[in-house]
Amino acid sequence: MSRIGRNPITVPEGVTLEIKDNVITAKGKLGELSQEYSDITIKQEDGTITLERSSDKKDLRAKHGLYRALIANMIEGVSKGWTKELEMVGVGYRASNQGQKLDLAVGFSHNIVLDIAPEVKVETVSEKGKNPIIKLTSFDKQLVGQVAAKIRGFRRPEPYKGKGIKFVGEEIRRKAGKSA
Repeated sequence: MSRIGRNPITVPEGVTLEIKDNVITAKGKLGELSQEYSDITIKQEDGTITLERSSDKKDLRAKHGLYRALIANMIEGVSKGWTKELEMVGVGYRASNQGQKLDLAVGFSHNIVLDIAPEVKVETVSEKGKNPIIKLTSFDKQLVGQVAAKIRGFRRPEPYKGKGIKFVGEEIRRKAGKSA
């Protein structure tokens, strides 16, 4: 029994959904997303969407919850948007952006210049005395997470001093160093 799959999805005002040929498309003020689905029936009734499966097979139960979560994320993305914030911890770590090019100085001999997808808006915040912060905003949750993971992968936080690129609010498991 999928508890997630059984929950109905409420569609906010300003979002239009189109279901045809096993593809659901959500259009909102921030953009347009579409998702293919299979083996699940989607019903749209006066502002709510419900997903139903034909049997209780294991793969159908998994798809039931998966597609419900994907559709809910699409709807929230085109109406409100998704944001990820990354914090750079370390001496000399800097971030700047010129349009969609992100320039990272994270302790290598050369800066890392990364071209960000046009669907993702990049903003860097550098205040004196505070760690630089990179804000990524988009209507596509998967794309924002993928770009954030790629940026974090350039210099993952290490467990001894905590230096590296981490998500804002992320707890890093710290280890004790050598004890003399």
